[in-house]
Amino acid sequence: MGIFWESLKEALYLLLSGDRQVWGIAFLSLSCAFWATLAASAIGLPAAFLLRYREFRLKNFVILILNTLQSVPTVAVGLFLYVFISRRGIFGPLDLLCSPKAISLGQFFLILPLLVMFALAAINRLDERYRQTDLTLGASPWQAALAVCREARFALVAALCASFGRGVAEVGVSMMLGGNIKGFTRAMTTAMALENDKGEFAMALSLGLVLLLVSFALNFALNFFQDHKGPNS
Repeated sequence: MGIFWESLKEALYLLLSGDRQVWGIAFLSLSCAFWATLAASAIGLPAAFLLRYREFRLKNFVILILNTLQSVPTVAVGLFLYVFISRRGIFGPLDLLCSPKAISLGQFFLILPLLVMFALAAINRLDERYRQTDLTLGASPWQAALAVCREARFALVAALCASFGRGVAEVGVSMMLGGNIKGFTRAMTTAMALENDKGEFAMALSLGLVLLLVSFALNFALNFFQDHKGPNS
């Protein structure tokens, strides 16, 4: 227990003193997850509306694939993308490998199926009459979609929080596509694994505390929206 308390005190000192290495790693992780979630929401939310309100031949198959992709290991996503963005890959000339952009790209593909299915579940819970009423009153499909978003806003925010949490807590994509380069692509999860192997428990614990704080903030937001959601959200 002695080593734990010593490491905890040193970890708290690193956090409270504003250690540049710790907070730099934390900022990189949060920013990569943020941009990945933002890009995934730009594609995932319209895709959820398309799956809900449009009928097409392979619709059920697409939903099956999305459900399957939710459980794909992060290392599998990283390996798949590595083949495409490596120096000899199709997108090798873009020089994405071992960069924060590669981490965000991997997290984008990782959380996109999760976001689509969560958003689809949120929209499915709404009464179809909301959208039909707006269309009957002369609203365009885009305006009707915004009305649906407004009614399902709390559930959609919960989907975004869950997707962000999935991105910031993953390790396989960050390790395989980012390379865990110090001061450049070292994320919280990869740094924790490395520092633990080196015996630097204080550094690993300080990053773990940041992850716990992020997890607490996300769960607090989810509970807040659950407690304050409307009867039809």
